[in-house]
Amino acid sequence: MTQHQPTQPLFLNGWWRELIGAFLILFALMCLLAAAGLTASAPLNRIVQATGAWVGRGNFAYFALLGATGIWLLLHRVTGRQPVPRFLGAFAILVLLALPILNLFSTNVTYFDATAGKAGGLVGWVLAGLLTVWWGWLLVVGLYLIAGMLMWSLLVGRNAQQVVRWLINVAGTLRRWGEQVMIEQPSDKREHTPQIDTWSAVDGTAAQAREAAVLRPKTISHKLPPLRLLDINNTKDDSHAADVGRSKAIIEQTLVDFGLVGEVTDVRAGPTITQFGVTPGYIERSDGTHKKVRIAQIATLRPDFALALAVPRLRIEAPVPGRGIVGIELPNKTKSLVRLREVIESAAFKKVDKRLTVALGQDVSGAAVAIDLAKMPHLLIAGTTGSGKSVCMKALITALVANNTPEQLRLVMIDPKRVEMIRFNGLPHLYGAAEVEGERIIGVLRWLVAEMDRRYAIFAQVNARQLTSYNTKMRTEGSPIIPHLVVFIDELADLMAQFSAETERTLCRLAQMARATGIHLVVATQRPSTDVITGLIKANFPARIAFSVTSSIDSRVVLDTTGAEQLLGNGDMLFLGSDASMPRRVQGCFVSDEEIDRIVSWWEEDRRDDEQFPPPWNDLLAKMKVIEETDDELERAIALCQKYDNISTSLIQRRLRVGFPRAARIMENLYEMGLVEDPKRGGKTRKTHVSESDGDVFGRIADEHGRDDTSS
Repeated sequence: MTQHQPTQPLFLNGWWRELIGAFLILFALMCLLAAAGLTASAPLNRIVQATGAWVGRGNFAYFALLGATGIWLLLHRVTGRQPVPRFLGAFAILVLLALPILNLFSTNVTYFDATAGKAGGLVGWVLAGLLTVWWGWLLVVGLYLIAGMLMWSLLVGRNAQQVVRWLINVAGTLRRWGEQVMIEQPSDKREHTPQIDTWSAVDGTAAQAREAAVLRPKTISHKLPPLRLLDINNTKDDSHAADVGRSKAIIEQTLVDFGLVGEVTDVRAGPTITQFGVTPGYIERSDGTHKKVRIAQIATLRPDFALALAVPRLRIEAPVPGRGIVGIELPNKTKSLVRLREVIESAAFKKVDKRLTVALGQDVSGAAVAIDLAKMPHLLIAGTTGSGKSVCMKALITALVANNTPEQLRLVMIDPKRVEMIRFNGLPHLYGAAEVEGERIIGVLRWLVAEMDRRYAIFAQVNARQLTSYNTKMRTEGSPIIPHLVVFIDELADLMAQFSAETERTLCRLAQMARATGIHLVVATQRPSTDVITGLIKANFPARIAFSVTSSIDSRVVLDTTGAEQLLGNGDMLFLGSDASMPRRVQGCFVSDEEIDRIVSWWEEDRRDDEQFPPPWNDLLAKMKVIEETDDELERAIALCQKYDNISTSLIQRRLRVGFPRAARIMENLYEMGLVEDPKRGGKTRKTHVSESDGDVFGRIADEHGRDDTSS
């Protein structure tokens, strides 16, 4: 169907528009000169007197407005569809409502003074008379605020509803700022008193806490990065709306072709897909009764719908939760990006209004989707390469650091792929840098378990059940709070391939117990198979996101249902909340590398005076390295015990190529394990208690030693 553009009057087309614009500019300049008394032209003076009788000194503003209208007519091709006429009209109303203000600042303005062009003229004199009663003040002030809001909304490109949301957001920001100010101590104490960094110790012992004591910065900034650092969306296109009628007719005709009855009663267009809601009808039987079409009959026609509509992938949601329809989701011919900024500015994001609120994207109807990560409490993300997992995680991180200071939130990033999270290095929220080495990653996971246990011990000291109640008590006492801690793991499959047992055990323990301590996990993998997403891991991650996968089996592993194999990729996801029974289709937020760099640079500049500290797990990693070296030498010493009946410190020194002190310590370890006897009469040679037949002694002792190291 051809869409006709509305025709314009002849005098606004072609060169007529430019001629009228030039005339208005010239006429406005001449009137301004006459109003300023710089010309003696009688016709112009009469025009100035006539306008002055009505609007007084406001005639300067209206003559300038007339010239601005002429400029718009000349530059109409440049301005295009910009709301210039509405802007000029709003400015005219704003000046009109300002006229009584001129009368208020002038004393004893009579009717004759007003008609002579003084103060606000006749209009200003009448409106000023309304200000003598309370309802007149209410009327004028109300109209003034409405005109001002309209002017402001046109300047920044926001409608009135978004202006109200902006005001609500400002109020929420001020409230959060007030809460943050409560935790600050007087500047003289912050400057001279060392404070313990209560979240940087390896365990909860007082000695290690004292070792981790650090001097706080003299001042703590609670500013958050402005949203202007994030890009706005300029890619929206509604051209696919013309195809809605055609697709609707094809869907209904396909149902008829297969002997079914249904009507498309609802159409919802999102950034990448359009959902057609089909209401099943009734089929007339031969005996005159009617039989309702079953939704399973419609769902089985998915390949036939895809063929009739000529689309590569098509998903059917039968039924749509909370609505009595079957949803047929078609990809749009023209797709729109979902920018992180528009979701953060949405009412849905502000409605959640929690510390760990993150932006997911927009659903099939174009509505913003935001979630509270603390309610999840952990999130599992899966999908094939290029489906949007890493972009989703970067959007989550950016949303968190855009709404939290380092005193409120700390981050741990694990990136075995070595390419995605290194852009966030330098954030003051981040402990150290993104960890990429497998051996160090295991140390980080062990530290997280120790940190969780330490936080529970701290909570028990003040009789607090969780992080929120603990921080509330600390704020009232003026003591430092413990921040939330969010752990991002970008590739679980790589860790499971190298350290399967320990990775699964550590993740499950954290997922089961870390919620109350404010530690939350976001784990992603590109291989959603049962050897990566095991039953234990899956059971402890109730909130899941599935991007495009290769088969329905992979979809069931992630979501316990099919559908992810029909997704389009590039951020198209199915989100299953911890409190939802069915997944929700969402187009994920896109955040570019340039946006991330701007956010990171802003935080680096804001906290450039803060002292940098190494990650808190470095000491634990050093201990692990010593234990691993000792374990290797101990294993070789056990092998010597199996081979020889008698063993000495010098033999260990020669065979293992170690120094005498290390060989002596190894001999003591062998004695503590019961593998050698204690020397009598000071002899150095010791009899071994292990023979070649004791083949399992090495594995048994190594396992016991490993358990002791883990528990320590």
